[in-house]
Amino acid sequence: MKYLIACLCAIIQLTLVSSARAAGWPEFRGPTGDGHVTAPADASSSHELPLEWSESKNVRWKTEIPYRGWSTPVVLDGQIWLTTATEDGHDFYAICVDAETGNILHNKHVFHCDDPEPLGNNVNCYAACSSAIEPGRVYVHFGSYGTACLDTNTGKTIWSRDDMPCRHWRGPSSSVVLFENLAILTFDGADLQYVTALDKETGETVWKTDRDVEWNDQNITGEYARYADMAKVGDFRKAHSTPLVVNSGGKPLLVSGGAKATFGYDPRTGRELWRVHYDDWSVAPRPLYKDGVAYIVTGLMHPELWALRTDGNGDVTGTEVLWRLKRSVAKTASPVLVDGLIYMVSDDGVASCVDALSGDVVWKKRIGGRYASSPIYVAGTGSNPGRIYFFNQDGETAVIEPGREFKLLANNALDDGFMASPAVADGALFLRTRSHLYRVEDTDD
Repeated sequence: MKYLIACLCAIIQLTLVSSARAAGWPEFRGPTGDGHVTAPADASSSHELPLEWSESKNVRWKTEIPYRGWSTPVVLDGQIWLTTATEDGHDFYAICVDAETGNILHNKHVFHCDDPEPLGNNVNCYAACSSAIEPGRVYVHFGSYGTACLDTNTGKTIWSRDDMPCRHWRGPSSSVVLFENLAILTFDGADLQYVTALDKETGETVWKTDRDVEWNDQNITGEYARYADMAKVGDFRKAHSTPLVVNSGGKPLLVSGGAKATFGYDPRTGRELWRVHYDDWSVAPRPLYKDGVAYIVTGLMHPELWALRTDGNGDVTGTEVLWRLKRSVAKTASPVLVDGLIYMVSDDGVASCVDALSGDVVWKKRIGGRYASSPIYVAGTGSNPGRIYFFNQDGETAVIEPGREFKLLANNALDDGFMASPAVADGALFLRTRSHLYRVEDTDD
């Protein structure tokens, strides 16, 4: 009976994944949460994604987006939804763009804040959290400033919440994750650190789990003494990562990175299953997962890439960590895993290829620019190995061929830079720069 149940769960999981793959770009990092575009084009399109583009080549339309936002566009049923906010953090908006024409269909004022907390840096903004979308509904999130579920046809608010406290200090960043009947949210601030799940239908809280670790600012010694000012404002307790729901051993698992630890939770109840400790904070990249192993980045100050088994219990720091990589690890952009190799780009433009089994660096190459946007992998067909796209803050995109040797295929440039990660649907790239949203596709046919 247990074997039968496990098989049924696996079949359901595969069915859900297959449905998601046919459903546009529903959340940050795409339908499988890992930056994979599962085919070079959707079944309804005969076009592959373009290799090259510019302001005058392969741009179908370009639409100016008001205010400021770094959130990834989400795409479904011919609609593109993204969030934006005034630079002073007083007003928050959800925008819907027609995928065919680039016309703005809805520009919805969702929340107002009389006294927003200063960002404290020039990297983040007040609309960095990516939305999540499903048929008929889009879930927009601005951290403690508010979360809302909107009707995608009318733009009207179905429910909203602005009562989930968190002193973000550097700005909210973690994105919405949908699982079964839940919208899962992460709040890792200077004062409070917790993960919570809301009922998708009503917005009511289903569960809430507080983080519980020994913070670095409780014992500032050695090298941490030079960060005393950061400790005073709560930086040591912050994180920006978006969790990932995976199927681990036939059961759902939420892998969630925070300051000082990454946690494994039961996404249905919020119960902590395991944790792995590290000596860092402000982790931003989303975890990866493959065949019972999660790949996590540990933080901002001394970022490391760790591989760990996900079937443990309790504190697994000393038992389940398989390897650790300490060099040229991405602080902000999430990595991508392709055929046993992990590809990532550091904030200062060093791309690396890492063997997922051993943690050995296969190659390392400076590709230039500064990076915050996460890369995507576009699957190839036949003997074509596919492509990996890296988007930098100067508006440039380096396209490489995945493999054990570095092979640059193209360099592309747009007028403004990328902070948001890309979306892909209907054989097109939807690229959000600091000022505009583009539909990029092969326009020769």
